[in-house]
Amino acid sequence: MSRSQRRDLDALLRSAPKAPDATVAEARASFAQMFNAPAPDGVTVRDATLGGRPALELDPGGQAGDRVLLYLHGGGYVVGSPRTHAALAGELVRRTRTRLVSLDYRLAPEHPFPAAVEDGLAAYRELLQRSAHPDDIALAGDSAGGGLAIATLLAARDEGLPMPAAAVVFSPWTDLTLTGASMESKHGIDPIFVRSDIEEYRRHYLGQQDPSAPTASPALADLTGLPPLLIQAGSNELLLDDAIRLAARAGSDDVDVTLQILGGLPHVFQHQSGFVDEAGQALDDAARFLAQAHDAARAER
Repeated sequence: MSRSQRRDLDALLRSAPKAPDATVAEARASFAQMFNAPAPDGVTVRDATLGGRPALELDPGGQAGDRVLLYLHGGGYVVGSPRTHAALAGELVRRTRTRLVSLDYRLAPEHPFPAAVEDGLAAYRELLQRSAHPDDIALAGDSAGGGLAIATLLAARDEGLPMPAAAVVFSPWTDLTLTGASMESKHGIDPIFVRSDIEEYRRHYLGQQDPSAPTASPALADLTGLPPLLIQAGSNELLLDDAIRLAARAGSDDVDVTLQILGGLPHVFQHQSGFVDEAGQALDDAARFLAQAHDAARAER
């Protein structure tokens, strides 16, 4: 437990300047300035392409093996990039000793739903073509990218593509109908968002499209056939029920699922590795989960 660290983080997040009237361009610039930490030492970062989109490839060096992790960044489908998430993705690389490709999928409002899902699917399809075995691949993502990871799996399943070994999602946004009880019960407790923030991201991404569509709201979809899932969330976030309901739906659809909720922590607290002990511990858990899933899948070949 690190109660003082959690209190300090909460205070820090609440003190961050808010700009509710910012343009999309201003919001993107602000997000990029806020999340500008590089990948950790020992992780090599290079430009790449995947599925017809730009990407960053993060490599742990040494004998990384054949496994690869497809990472989908957060940012409400509107802001963010592989660069803004290089530190978080790099911490996964450092722990898993696995090559990671972080996809620069198209953002809204210029490219609304389902453009991001199409990009995720194209990236996954290319990894399948490159890989000798689907179980050498895993997916990960945070926030909107977590929801996109699940949506990508649904789109791949519906096209008859083989599933990867596993997926790990941090504070996933998986219910764009915004009907989770935590959207109200965590108001004021969440130090980052209020409901109108989430509604604005949804407006940019969906426009007038159906928010209950399976690849828009995977928590409401049939998840049958998906690979093992690890879902992590903090208790102090508006999107808490997105994680809880996704896990419940996965379990009811016969998917192996592990849900971890850490008390007193905010949305995508894994960004705070090195500042909050539980962030590093959660990433350690994610690395172990992925290793075990890969090993189990390989044993069944």
